[in-house]
Amino acid sequence: MFIDYHVHTSFSDDSEYPMEEVIKKAISLGINEICFTEHVDYGVKVDVNSDKEEDYLSNKRVSNCNYTDYIKEFERCKEIYESKIVLKLGIEFGIQTHTINKFQRDFDKFNFDFVILSCHQVDDKEFFIFKFQEGKTQEEYNKRYYQELLNVIKKYKDYSVLGHLDLIKRYDKAGNYSFENVKDLITEILKEVIKDGKGIEVNTSNFRYKLPDLTPSRDILKLYKELGGTVISLGSDSHREEHLGHKILDIKEELKEIFIDISKAKKELKKVYQQAHPRSKK
Repeated sequence: MFIDYHVHTSFSDDSEYPMEEVIKKAISLGINEICFTEHVDYGVKVDVNSDKEEDYLSNKRVSNCNYTDYIKEFERCKEIYESKIVLKLGIEFGIQTHTINKFQRDFDKFNFDFVILSCHQVDDKEFFIFKFQEGKTQEEYNKRYYQELLNVIKKYKDYSVLGHLDLIKRYDKAGNYSFENVKDLITEILKEVIKDGKGIEVNTSNFRYKLPDLTPSRDILKLYKELGGTVISLGSDSHREEHLGHKILDIKEELKEIFIDISKAKKELKKVYQQAHPRSKK
């Protein structure tokens, strides 16, 4: 089975790829199932879903996914293509501890099939522009990243998987930061994930970012297995045509070696989908 559970379209601020074109491309690639996971990052982006229109119309910063338009287009496309490919309505929540309440509100309001919990910024300072790393040592920004993620998942439980767990490596100009230096924090994170019956994502964007390891790293995946983790999703983190489904089949084979019984992981992941929200039981 060829699936991609991390796909962005023009409903995300960093993509211009129309949803229907994504679907057509997926079908041409032989992908059986895709889940759209549009960006929402409160604290750093305009809330286009706000009740106060002036809150975002006067603000020139990039905006979060417009839920109303996104869901409308999803339903239109699903009606057209459901006989050719399985389509899932997902979301990528870029959560910080001080924005949890807004994400809880959104989850309670909308019937998402799948929720990726990611950490793209801390203290409203984004990683990709290196604002968060500014003025900190490599040790400080790495440990602060994992601590924030741990703080979030201790409080917020309505998600399916953690997205690109060691994302900070993508934006670390100082080079590789030893796994051993953050192993204790990562262990706490994984134990919390497992205790809550959630999972982690293997994100194949590491190839296009030319990272030396998988995302998350093989060390993290092996630790996850040792701790008893079984729930895994696969996603390309696609934003363009050439990203869709990239290397997913290759990584699927490698995961078989790491986790042996990948079929069990699939069954566990299906349970997570169904528990995430009533929509997923349809």
